[in-house]
Amino acid sequence: MKKILSLLLLTLITIAPANIHAQEAVNDIFTADDDDLNVGGDIFTDFNEDIDSTKMAEDERFYRYGRFFSFNLSLGLTTFDGNRGLAYENQHPSYGLSFTFFKDFQNAYGLGFEFSKHTMFLKDAVRGFPNKTSAECAPTKGCPPGLVDVSQLRVFFSYRYYIDTSNLGTAITYSNPYFIGRLEYWYTTNEYKDQKQLPKDSGGGLGAGIGFGLEFPIEIKESYIGLEFLFHSVAFFDKNSQNYAPLNDGGYGFEDLGGNAYSTMLSYVFNW
Repeated sequence: MKKILSLLLLTLITIAPANIHAQEAVNDIFTADDDDLNVGGDIFTDFNEDIDSTKMAEDERFYRYGRFFSFNLSLGLTTFDGNRGLAYENQHPSYGLSFTFFKDFQNAYGLGFEFSKHTMFLKDAVRGFPNKTSAECAPTKGCPPGLVDVSQLRVFFSYRYYIDTSNLGTAITYSNPYFIGRLEYWYTTNEYKDQKQLPKDSGGGLGAGIGFGLEFPIEIKESYIGLEFLFHSVAFFDKNSQNYAPLNDGGYGFEDLGGNAYSTMLSYVFNW
């Protein structure tokens, strides 16, 4: 019996230190895991700090190398397709003036206006002017409107997205390419030069423009030469008008003045 008790006591003395060492090993593992998770005390805080640091570095780079505002003086061409393109003789150049605010290297917003002149010559009587009583008019064919002077003023709000060219060739980087979208309001005025008694015909319509542009530096961050191409879809006030449809069979005129607009503008851009 004494031998059995002695054997049990010896076994307990042997096992107890092993259990203590095993427990310590387990505690060391969990402690190491905690150390890995508690980088700086809070992994989410460290992540946010990394984002903030990156943003601060980008902002500092923009403040050092970027443009903040630009002023654009423009000359160019405005043309049309459809019946409006057939009816109009375009009196180039078009004029433009705009202001651009840069949010960062890639995003910019602008406000501005453009103005263009066009003419129509209606040699035959049309439905909108069927006056047959004038002594100067043929008694059965009516009075042709003659020369119509057209003025088009559009104001716009624009958004530009400048393409990241850091991984592209030097020539592309040098040209500063961008995409542009514009919300526009076109105000059209028709003045009848050969029919002074007729009042001016005018009205406005909403439109949208999309396109792309390039800016070539004259002096980095100071001045640029800009080239911009735009397609415009516009709800002209006289778009569906039949005032210019021929009054008589075989006469010259247009059933409507449908058509889209296209503009190409060359600009001198200076920044601050």
